[in-house]
Amino acid sequence: MSAGIVLGVGGGIAAYKACELLRLFTESGHRVRVVPTASALRFVGAPTWAALSGQPVADDVWTDVHEVPHVRLGQRADLVVVAPTTADLLAKAAHGLADDLLTNTLLTARCPVVLAPAMHTEMWEHPATVANVATLRARGVLVIEPAVGRLTGADSGKGRLPDPAEIFAVARRALRRGPDAPADLTGRRVVVTAGGTREPLDPVRFLGNRSSGKQGYAFARAAVGRGARVTLIAANVSLPDPAGVDLVRVGTTEELRTATLAAAETADVVVMAAAPADFRPATYAPGKIKKSEDGGAPTIELVTNPDIAAELGGRRRPGQVLVVFAAETGDAEANGRAKLARKRADLIVINEVGADKVFGAETNAATVVGADGSTRVIPERTKEDLADDVWDLVVPRLTTPA
Repeated sequence: MSAGIVLGVGGGIAAYKACELLRLFTESGHRVRVVPTASALRFVGAPTWAALSGQPVADDVWTDVHEVPHVRLGQRADLVVVAPTTADLLAKAAHGLADDLLTNTLLTARCPVVLAPAMHTEMWEHPATVANVATLRARGVLVIEPAVGRLTGADSGKGRLPDPAEIFAVARRALRRGPDAPADLTGRRVVVTAGGTREPLDPVRFLGNRSSGKQGYAFARAAVGRGARVTLIAANVSLPDPAGVDLVRVGTTEELRTATLAAAETADVVVMAAAPADFRPATYAPGKIKKSEDGGAPTIELVTNPDIAAELGGRRRPGQVLVVFAAETGDAEANGRAKLARKRADLIVINEVGADKVFGAETNAATVVGADGSTRVIPERTKEDLADDVWDLVVPRLTTPA
């Protein structure tokens, strides 16, 4: 069923990107009312928004006043998304100011609200903005972390509007969870690993695995949608950067280990969804390894890589929740239970893998076993839905204050 969405547009150079976000909403069958600020209309004109949405566009409370738009829009909306959200809009929303149609709508909305900030790094990091974001998040507003990249002019840094497709993904999760779903990871720091590591053999070859990173990315997106501050450590993943995460790219298992141990120091939850290589070549050949004169294959000596999950399990602080994964064949559940004990984790997500299962697929099924003896069988569903199911198991295990 289509939803009624209010798309607010702030007065920043990234306003043009909201056109793509609007297209994604309308092509998904949703009814969208665009509410720009007066400054936004200096970047993208009202005729553009009206043509793309098929709805009238106004930025003041006096247009169609007989319909009381400053109240009705927020009351009737199933979702409010503001992209880009300027520093000025964040301040007004945090302090309850209402001097135009968009800020009035934010005050009257009782549906999920998603704000996608975009501004220069100095503005995003200013103590006033930091305090405003904290205030909004404490009220249950989903404020997405900006992306890192090129800003206006020659500047680069954190403050770039995330990709519209990724904002759409966050908004879609908020709609599916509904108005009463709590942002139960607000104030939590979450680390998610994703993808598969590669161990170089020579300049052109490596040892690796078939992990696509899709399940780890789904965990990261779901955590953002529940209000968490997410660090996503991605190993050799070719997927769009999820909105609202701090992304760290790694290649080898040792790089994954270093990044994960560092990020875990301040994390409330660590989700080890990546597939680290168990072994690596004992030596790296600086030149491409050639066939021998008789066409025979070389012998490659392997050594064992460090066990990152077990190391985390041994050094985690009280109250930190550790979720590990087991991609198994054969007696998957028995193997997974043994692995849970070895890693000293709180939960293990057990996947039965094969040629057509899990790796690269859009869906997944799992058995989740807890250190407390609990077992939850999750039937096949999208990887994002499975991630939300696992987060439902993680949240009650968070015993320390956010």
